[in-house]
Amino acid sequence: MNNRIIKTILPLVFALLAMTACHKDLNLTPKYGFNSAAVYDTADNYINVVAKLYAGFVLSGNEGPAGNPDIADIDEGFSPYLRVYWNLQELSTDATKCRWNDVGIPELNTMRWSSSNSFVKAMYSRLFFQITLANEFIRECSEENMERRGFSEVDKELIRGYRAEARWIRAFVWTHAIDLFGGNVPFVTEADGIGSQLPPQTNAKELFAYVEQELIDLESELPAVGAADYPRVDRGALYFLLAKMYLNANTWIGEDRYSDCVTYLDKITNSNAYSLESNYQQLFTLNNENSSEAIFSVACDGAFTQSYGGTTFLVHAFVGGTMVPGDYGITGGWEGYRATKAYTDLFVADSATSDRFTWYHKDHIQSIDTFDQFHHGWAMTKYKNVYLESNGDITTPDNYSLNSQVNLDFHWMRLSEVYLMYAECAARGYGNSGQGLTYINMLRTRAGAPTVGSYDLNFILDERGRELSWEGKRRTDLVRFGKFTSSDYVWEWKGNDPIGIGVSDHLNIYPLNADDVIANPNLTQNPGY
Repeated sequence: MNNRIIKTILPLVFALLAMTACHKDLNLTPKYGFNSAAVYDTADNYINVVAKLYAGFVLSGNEGPAGNPDIADIDEGFSPYLRVYWNLQELSTDATKCRWNDVGIPELNTMRWSSSNSFVKAMYSRLFFQITLANEFIRECSEENMERRGFSEVDKELIRGYRAEARWIRAFVWTHAIDLFGGNVPFVTEADGIGSQLPPQTNAKELFAYVEQELIDLESELPAVGAADYPRVDRGALYFLLAKMYLNANTWIGEDRYSDCVTYLDKITNSNAYSLESNYQQLFTLNNENSSEAIFSVACDGAFTQSYGGTTFLVHAFVGGTMVPGDYGITGGWEGYRATKAYTDLFVADSATSDRFTWYHKDHIQSIDTFDQFHHGWAMTKYKNVYLESNGDITTPDNYSLNSQVNLDFHWMRLSEVYLMYAECAARGYGNSGQGLTYINMLRTRAGAPTVGSYDLNFILDERGRELSWEGKRRTDLVRFGKFTSSDYVWEWKGNDPIGIGVSDHLNIYPLNADDVIANPNLTQNPGY
């Protein structure tokens, strides 16, 4: 399955499902007259269902960009997986604030969300839509079902590979359930029939152990590191996901697993399958497809994967005011998001000439004194729907004026974060501190920032903020470093205060969907909500 198949999704049976408004039994109801036999009796169809699982991170339905949603009763425009995930990870932090007054946004801006917040509910819905699709596919790919359908051994081996990819995707989504919702979520696997029971509630330790074992078991079933066709997953993505789990294990389950994190980071670097791009900005322009740095990416295509989420959102939402939309390969901006002064100060203090200094601040003030004025706060210009040529010239795609969609892929996992995770482990007493320093200075040299002679944990947090800016990492990082709710580090409008205040620690995780808690007596709401 190559990149074009990922980007050209066929609307097969489980692509044509709608989530009911509440998730009391995680029930998915087919909208049309398909059944499993129509899809799974033919081996050639399986690849298309896998494509749907990958596309589920960026698409909201099957017509694109709206009109035939996967999930009922939520706004299809703002509810694609990557978009709601990104908002929960970035809008709740110092990284950005949004000018819009749409339902749910003011509460994320100021850390005042509740269990009925529309973005929290949309994320919850997306998690379980993806998990339910994966469960169904994995169930249909069982050895028993393949044997019953009379598939050849060649077909069986292909389907086993697809099943392994689906299990990785499911594991990836489960880690978001641990991170965002504390792991206190309904738990279902392929062994549970759709609608067969009200799902029991799991917890972070149980879910962490389950996902960890799933990934360990998958090591022999996925292609070798770097061996999969872009943007499909292989052991590189598996090792990265395990390393990310172990990096956050102290926060998620109260266990020190940094040594394990280093073990899996070494598996990635020792493979020599990835290398840093020579130009940082090229990672976020149209040349980024098949990047040598990419470990797991979400493919976006303005013609075939149309959505108001994905990188269409990331390019448009930050453009407005006196910015020229054509400079970013679009015909118009949405004039929404800007960063706080606390965040842009990370870049000003580091180097205003760095390639990571991706700011538009002409006619802008640095502080966000009010939400409704776009020129309050600097605008981010990291993602561009343009080509960055080898000589540094910028060119726009031929068809950029035809629609509002963009073709830029989103790199969810890349080598630079492997280096930063290693350096963080070394700063915590694991790994080699000299190697960690080498990795940091490789990134800084690539970005055109001055090298450093030493580092500590505070520097690592700041460096992650610069290198991984607006890549959906910030909230998790601030929580891991004890800064998300603390009064030790504040930013404009933290705790709904213009200069920022500390907030209750219960905000380190989000609440479960209020509707689901009411409908399922097995569920207990997260503390504080």
